[in-house]
Amino acid sequence: MSTTLLQYDQAINHCKEIFIKKTRDYGTSWRVYRPVSIVDQIFIKAKRIRTIQETGKQMVGDSVQSEFMGILNYAVIGLVQLQLPKDAPEDLDPNKVEQAYDEQVNRARELMAQKNHDYGEAWRDMSQESFVDLILSKLLRIRQILANEGRTLISEGIDANYLDIFNYAAFALIMIGEGKHKG
Repeated sequence: MSTTLLQYDQAINHCKEIFIKKTRDYGTSWRVYRPVSIVDQIFIKAKRIRTIQETGKQMVGDSVQSEFMGILNYAVIGLVQLQLPKDAPEDLDPNKVEQAYDEQVNRARELMAQKNHDYGEAWRDMSQESFVDLILSKLLRIRQILANEGRTLISEGIDANYLDIFNYAAFALIMIGEGKHKG
């Protein structure tokens, strides 16, 4: 498990570095995204990975690895947006954004450690295709929850789905880093 935690932290730190640099470049322009737009941004990236997996061809230079990084960072955006009050300003202080990013990473990391214990790191035997399919499934669930105005009868909410998306993307990044999946 210590190897997993180290690999997890390394993958997340690389994603965070990109996120923070983009925040300094663009500010918090992502604050204008409504919930469905965040879902769609993740969907676009997951769908692109799936198309590359199915066709074996890639026409745009962005790597599969960078798409998983984008998925992870958009999951953080979704989680942060859920935590912010409706009247929060669009322009957030970069230091507060970094703190909010870290809070969501800590939530995802804790969940990963708990599930990893119970499932015995089953993700290490999964295919990259399964990670993408699970991400797409979670996005469809979020869309349905949004259509239900955020209400669920017995299911987890939007945040739980974003946390799972975050962790599937992190697992894919670890596997790419180990050379076990295409990047």
